[in-house]
Amino acid sequence: MTQPSLDQISVFLAVAETGGFAPAARRLGRATSVISYQIAGLEKALGLVLFARGGARRPVLTPAGAALASEARQVVRGVEAFSARAAGLKGGLEAEVILAVDAMLPSERLATAARAFQDAFPTVRLRLVAEGFGAVTRLVADRGATLGVCGAQSELVSGLVRRPAGEVALAPVAAPDHPLARARPLSAGAAEDHLQIVVSDRSRLSEGRDFGVLARETWRVPDLFTKRALLLAGVGWGSLPEPLIAADLAAGRLVRLDPPELAPIVYPFVVLHRADAPLGPAGAWLAARFAKD
Repeated sequence: MTQPSLDQISVFLAVAETGGFAPAARRLGRATSVISYQIAGLEKALGLVLFARGGARRPVLTPAGAALASEARQVVRGVEAFSARAAGLKGGLEAEVILAVDAMLPSERLATAARAFQDAFPTVRLRLVAEGFGAVTRLVADRGATLGVCGAQSELVSGLVRRPAGEVALAPVAAPDHPLARARPLSAGAAEDHLQIVVSDRSRLSEGRDFGVLARETWRVPDLFTKRALLLAGVGWGSLPEPLIAADLAAGRLVRLDPPELAPIVYPFVVLHRADAPLGPAGAWLAARFAKD
């Protein structure tokens, strides 16, 4: 079987979508006779009849033609995507941007930024890595990520360009049947006597340092979702980003605590990249997006 050409496949798809040789000719800016010739050549190359022409005012896809029409769309779209990506690379656009984000970053901010990025740069592959605390900074510093959105631990690493990128409030909470929840308002030192759930930093940037830890006994967990599950089950108390637990607070599954020795906690974000690795157009756009939100 002779291999069909891309031009033949494009003509076939135009006829299938417009419903006739003449409309396809107008779409493609060619003579109707050229369209008919290309379809005949494609049918010969495939050994299949793609359009039933007998007596019909317009060519009708045969079952074989209908089956191949979806394949033709994939081929044409793939070539269009290939050409668009090549044009972007020629113009200096990155092939991909690797974004590392702190687990504290509200998921709505991340989802909105990711969708806007895909709309603005459809030919640039966006890879996402979610990490906790200093691990984001470490990824960027070690060239494992193009761009990072993380907390203040990044200040411990030199050679990075940083821009403020908003903040998120943290709320100390517990299940409603937890002793601390039943004892509100809390007296000074009360929280120290109860297990506190703390998310561990898997990097060494904050090794030996604790943030907002009051209790003498702590459980170290790998992520916010494990921490939330334990708190919902009544195991310990701890602080979580308010957007993550807004529904839990509204439904009464968790309640706010008020340890007098714990000041209101605000977790600031920065967006960062290596100073010796200037961002391309897509990466710079994404960094500006996070800095603006």
